[in-house]
Amino acid sequence: MLTSDRNVTEALTQDIIDIDAPKRGMPVTIITGFLGSGKTTLLNHILQNQQDLKVAVLVNEFGDINIDSQLLVSVDENMMELSNGCICCTINDGLVDAVYNVLERGDRIDYMIVETTGVADPLPIALTFLGTELQHLTRLDSILTVVDSEAFTSEHFKSEAAYAQIMYGDIIILNKTDLVTEEKLQELEAFINDTKTKARILRSHLGIVPLPLILDVKIDQSAIAPSHKAEAHDHHKHEHHDHGSPHTHEDCHDTECNHEHHDHEHHHHSDHLENDGFISISFQSDRAFDLDKFQNFLDKKLPIDVFRAKGILQFANIDNRYVFQLSGKRYELKTDDRGKPLNNQLVIIGRNLQREELLAQLNDCLV
Repeated sequence: MLTSDRNVTEALTQDIIDIDAPKRGMPVTIITGFLGSGKTTLLNHILQNQQDLKVAVLVNEFGDINIDSQLLVSVDENMMELSNGCICCTINDGLVDAVYNVLERGDRIDYMIVETTGVADPLPIALTFLGTELQHLTRLDSILTVVDSEAFTSEHFKSEAAYAQIMYGDIIILNKTDLVTEEKLQELEAFINDTKTKARILRSHLGIVPLPLILDVKIDQSAIAPSHKAEAHDHHKHEHHDHGSPHTHEDCHDTECNHEHHDHEHHHHSDHLENDGFISISFQSDRAFDLDKFQNFLDKKLPIDVFRAKGILQFANIDNRYVFQLSGKRYELKTDDRGKPLNNQLVIIGRNLQREELLAQLNDCLV
């Protein structure tokens, strides 16, 4: 009897180890890059070519990811399920909580990707994985910095975030190479190498990069961890997580549940908006745009300090709705066939913009 009980105990213990094993040391890649550089395009390339890896993507909002409709299965408040086995999780209550939301899922997740906003400094995000309790559960694999080869100049370094994205990037991906000359690419590579010694630089078109060159590359992060770990610890020392028992969020329906989520303060994105003088303006209306008026607004009234704009747009007397993307001076409209309700949603990001004036100009474009 004793032998039988011991064997059962050992078997149960081994089962727990087997369940937890894939989630210990889960590799994490951070994708960063300035406004409009092509981070989402790179992310979509990874999701569509992940070769049976079950990837978890952490983002600030689902609207930032243009995931092909055939990949979408279902969406709830915090999680997007994809048909290829991947998931997307929103960073609503802080990065640490979002990571635990993924780690506590019953299904196995092989890889985690965090996509930052275009004006985020990747260092605080990296330190969350290197200097908090997450260092025991995850492994920061690399920081990928996406660069718009056409739009990027040294002037971007008037932004603290743009400079940090280059300095802390392990691999710099020069994207949109089809829009520039070989001479411009060589100049960019020389500039980046002057800014960061021995930078690893890859070139890409439409975010297409061989995945073995950017995923699970096991770059040593010890150079940034020691000097900043104390800072990260101080920032997170007020946070407490009791993750002692192997349960899921579905188990947490009463006050007895041991899993505690506190209100974490990860406001680095908004801080850098303010530090760099950026402003984000949101516009929404259930009325359609007049196409000619909106075109005139883009060509003649849009301030030159607008770095990025994106949205879902509806035009009068046109049945389709469109995904609108603007990066620098270049913009495009693509048909959106997801069958969502028709209304206009637009976000504009730039420096020193006049919010009320821009909103009034957009209102003037409505029918």
